[in-house]
Amino acid sequence: MMELDDTTVCGYVAIVGRPNVGKSTLLNHILGEKLSITSRKPQTTRDRVLGVKTMGSIQTVYVDTPGMHIKEIRAMNRYMNRVAKRALHDVDVVVFVVEGLKWTEEDQFVLDKIQAVQCPVILVINKVDVLAEKNQLLPHLKWLSLRFNFFDILPISARRKTNIVALEQVINKCLPKGPHYFPETQTTDRTPRFRIAELIREQVLRGLGAELPYTTAVEIEKLDSETIVKISAIIWVERNAQKPIVIGKEGERLKEIGTRARIGIEKMLGKKVHLRLWVRVREGWSNDERAMKSLGYFDLEED
Repeated sequence: MMELDDTTVCGYVAIVGRPNVGKSTLLNHILGEKLSITSRKPQTTRDRVLGVKTMGSIQTVYVDTPGMHIKEIRAMNRYMNRVAKRALHDVDVVVFVVEGLKWTEEDQFVLDKIQAVQCPVILVINKVDVLAEKNQLLPHLKWLSLRFNFFDILPISARRKTNIVALEQVINKCLPKGPHYFPETQTTDRTPRFRIAELIREQVLRGLGAELPYTTAVEIEKLDSETIVKISAIIWVERNAQKPIVIGKEGERLKEIGTRARIGIEKMLGKKVHLRLWVRVREGWSNDERAMKSLGYFDLEED
């Protein structure tokens, strides 16, 4: 922890919500850089991702979380829910993200988990830019305000950066005075190895459409940081039949995944990158806690 004078402000902010409401897009736009991977598919985020923003005397530590979901069909589902629920512990602010005029069973599930928190909860209604019936927004806001004693309710568009500054201003009102936890230049606690694996997995999700379920993982096998960064990575799938889907005809799909991932990695590192990808099978890994731990999903203990 950095020792600064008592005029500084610092606090943790958990961003929570059901899958696919735009939590990661929101964090990326607040930080002004791509930290969390995004895709149109629910449950893209699997791990807690810490994003740090320091503006003068104010340091905000954002915790992006997996989407909370009711059905815990596999060990991976249980893992993501635990990660998200634990993010609610010991934070100074909770930002609860919902989507437009929708209120689903899973939104209520998230709100039920929020009930016990002692800190301010800010409700964010995302994706208001695509509302077909904008005249319904105000009645919806009034209806939402009756469901919980929210500190504030803000309609935003994370994708178009609408009302993001206003949201940050509300968050800043809730942060406690205290020393900054991170150096001014630090934006995350995640290692380059983790972020590289996530950038590759993002392109797997985006490149495969609906052809493959969420049974892929990425493991960085080798990372040599020289003038040209050399990376070897394994894309794990669960069944032999999935392997040719990822590779594609004559390797074209895997090549496209690699090209797009390399561009993102080069942008992150600011260096030229040589990326080699392999696809391998580990039967049923997403429902096997031992296999998950070997792939980097560590926090599997029950609360």
